[in-house]
Amino acid sequence: MQGHLADGLVEVGPNGRERYYDSRGYGRPRGDGVVLDPIEAAHLLYRGDLDAVDGAGLSKFLADNDGIVAPFLVYKDLRQRGFYVSPAREGWVAEPSGIDLVTHPRGDGPWDETVEYRVRVVGERASVSFASLGDAVLAVVDEESELTYLETDRPDIDGQSHLDALPNVEGDLLGDRVICWSPPVVLYERGFYGQPLDRDDDAVQLSLLEAAYLAERGILSVQGGTNAIEARGRSVEGDRFDRRLTVYRTLRKRGVVPKTGFKFGADFRTYETVEHVDDLGHSELLVRVLDADAERSPRDIALDVRLAHGVRKRMIFALVGDDSVEWLSVGRLTP
Repeated sequence: MQGHLADGLVEVGPNGRERYYDSRGYGRPRGDGVVLDPIEAAHLLYRGDLDAVDGAGLSKFLADNDGIVAPFLVYKDLRQRGFYVSPAREGWVAEPSGIDLVTHPRGDGPWDETVEYRVRVVGERASVSFASLGDAVLAVVDEESELTYLETDRPDIDGQSHLDALPNVEGDLLGDRVICWSPPVVLYERGFYGQPLDRDDDAVQLSLLEAAYLAERGILSVQGGTNAIEARGRSVEGDRFDRRLTVYRTLRKRGVVPKTGFKFGADFRTYETVEHVDDLGHSELLVRVLDADAERSPRDIALDVRLAHGVRKRMIFALVGDDSVEWLSVGRLTP
């Protein structure tokens, strides 16, 4: 059968509906015929199920429509995995903005209007806005045309590490940390604040983030107060300190204990439940703190996800706006 390109769609005449839509979920019906998205037409040309579009075979059709090459590769892969796939066109799928394809649950077709994955296709050198993610799968096409699927969502981050009250403690602001020489035992052992200065010493050293949080709660006293701690933090980190403090504060208020994630290449590692440091389990999340309008390449995102997966943790990006935090989870997916 032959197709004709008109107004951005490929029209196939009589018997097209029965052959392509009714039996295999391609396109949308138009009378006895069917209209196909160019991605679908390319796949049918690839399979040999469509002879030509305006006389063009697959190679010329892709050459004339090279903007669909990456989506075509993803479409082809998802079809081979057993999914019916719909291009994200207005009137074809619900809420098509920001995505390229919709996959339907195995066994369902486009006529069921069900959704398994909302898919956005990007090349590995693209720039991706984190604010645009959270309800879609990122299908990354690398320079060798291999595909990586990254699932994104907007999780709730909560824990059970709540201490009703902590005794007051004094400390000294020394360099880029605060040392509490005679802290209450509960500060470290149950609150998991700081690290002991020495195994046989009672002193505890706090990070500037921990110190600023405790000082603003009125628990920690240092010369110059909270302002001195925050000023020291900005002197060593710049604006990054304020973003990280916002995230630290938010996590603590949600019952999650954040500790440095430096050894994992992240801002924080987190613990959902801390009852006593002697019974501490493994951290669950790696958190990277970013501006709410941050953009990154898929390569950089994949590096973080691979790192978290390698240490059996979940990768979370904390997107900081005006004193607010949005959480974005990204993980590897095998459709």
